[in-house]
Amino acid sequence: MRDIVKIAAIQMEPKIMQNKQNLDNIVLKIKKAADANADLVVLPECSLTGYMFASLEEAMPYMEIIPGPSTGVLMTISRELGIYIIVGLLEIDNSQYFNTAILIGPEGLIGKYRKTHLPYLGVDRFLNPGDQPLRVYKTAIGNIGIHICYDCNFPECARVMTLLGADILALPTNWPEGREKVSNYVVICRAYENKVNLVAVNRVGEERSARFIGLSKIVDSCGDVIAEANNLDEQIIYGDVSLAEAREKRIVFKAGEFEINFIHDRRPELYKEITKTGRK
Repeated sequence: MRDIVKIAAIQMEPKIMQNKQNLDNIVLKIKKAADANADLVVLPECSLTGYMFASLEEAMPYMEIIPGPSTGVLMTISRELGIYIIVGLLEIDNSQYFNTAILIGPEGLIGKYRKTHLPYLGVDRFLNPGDQPLRVYKTAIGNIGIHICYDCNFPECARVMTLLGADILALPTNWPEGREKVSNYVVICRAYENKVNLVAVNRVGEERSARFIGLSKIVDSCGDVIAEANNLDEQIIYGDVSLAEAREKRIVFKAGEFEINFIHDRRPELYKEITKTGRK
């Protein structure tokens, strides 16, 4: 069984309403990551389209069906380079509109995730919340779960995907100024409390009323940051993560005397309150 997977987090500056320019930039950076022998490349939320749209009507011309033109280009690149790719875009599906991330591999379009929790910010103000259950995709480079930006503030997302067998959690994001704590603390906590590898990939630059803070991270299943980007520039960071370490949930400090397991030691019969709906 393969163990070590090399992840590339591509921190970039998408240009709003410039899908073709963004796709060209994405392809260029994917090729660079492939040259560095990356197995999995993750790009930011809405990296194809931009994010700070003023209305649904303004955003609609830049949305795509899935599979569609851009996914077709990315499938070709993935197949040629033998690399797995996660990219954020805006999706149109009949009369519904989603903030979506797609997972593509050499075998084609593997799956997609629609953002579940929508903040009152940017294009998310006008979209439909994700309507599909959380999933984990089995691939040749491990079991991969996807969520998007604000979703990581709800620990149930990462925990559910961990229980479904995730080795790697991907988090495409658009963190604006004021969300530094999410990069500095939350994503590290999600990796540590689930003993799972996590890659969070943010954008940089200014877009209309927002400035985005970068600070992309790759965190291993021990909760240690193994690569981190700055808060200003387009850059690619790399990290090698272990699937075997993520799958071994027991943490042994002293055998037979001090051992913990965040999955085995749960008491789900006491957690029913968090599944109740209708509470403020």
